[in-house]
Amino acid sequence: MKEPEEKEQSQSQSSIVDKIQQLGQSSVPQPSDSNIHVLPIIGQVEGHVQLPAQNKTTKYEHLIPQLIAIEQNPKIEGLVVLLNTVGGDVEAGLAISEMIASLSKPTVSIVLGGGHSIGVPIAVSADYSFIAETATMTIHPIRMTGLVIGVPQTFEYMDKMQDRVVNFVTRHSKVEEETFKELMFEKGNLTRDIGTNVVGQQAVEHGLIDAVGGVKEAMQKLNEMIEEHKNAEGNVVQ
Repeated sequence: MKEPEEKEQSQSQSSIVDKIQQLGQSSVPQPSDSNIHVLPIIGQVEGHVQLPAQNKTTKYEHLIPQLIAIEQNPKIEGLVVLLNTVGGDVEAGLAISEMIASLSKPTVSIVLGGGHSIGVPIAVSADYSFIAETATMTIHPIRMTGLVIGVPQTFEYMDKMQDRVVNFVTRHSKVEEETFKELMFEKGNLTRDIGTNVVGQQAVEHGLIDAVGGVKEAMQKLNEMIEEHKNAEGNVVQ
């Protein structure tokens, strides 16, 4: 028979393994630890199709319950979204973007390393966005993998999906639609590709991202926004 201490230690280790398998992290911060929740979006955004085990992925079915919990938990007053993603499933990425944009609590995003492809809408979905000086964002047209049926309806569907991305980005950032489409359809900037790669300050100049900065700047901005949010709620007359 195991002693109570050994049992407790075994259960704790099992719990850590479960968290690593499910969320990719060994320690999940409890809401009581901080009034700010950190949501990492790392690797490839996994949607309806499960990616190979060797791929670093962010599973959207893990993020959606977290976003609901953030909205419902009164102890969480703000959200930081950390991005280092190559993109991924368009519909899953747009679903995550829409949920972040619809939160009633202040949100800040930081692009660290890369916020490519469908990572662009996720980055701009926050109330205020930052990009590291050396971080990059790749803007390119929608692509499909696997079997594609070569009929007009397929291309119409692709065009409409692309419009969804363009409309979301232009509504949630300062970039003009014409500018964003120019970046998206630029030829020759990337080897064997169509699109544009913008780095740090360039993303700010185009109006995609609000400012160049990292964790310090993001936390300062988020705390300011939390205070403004509290004051606004306090000034509401019942």
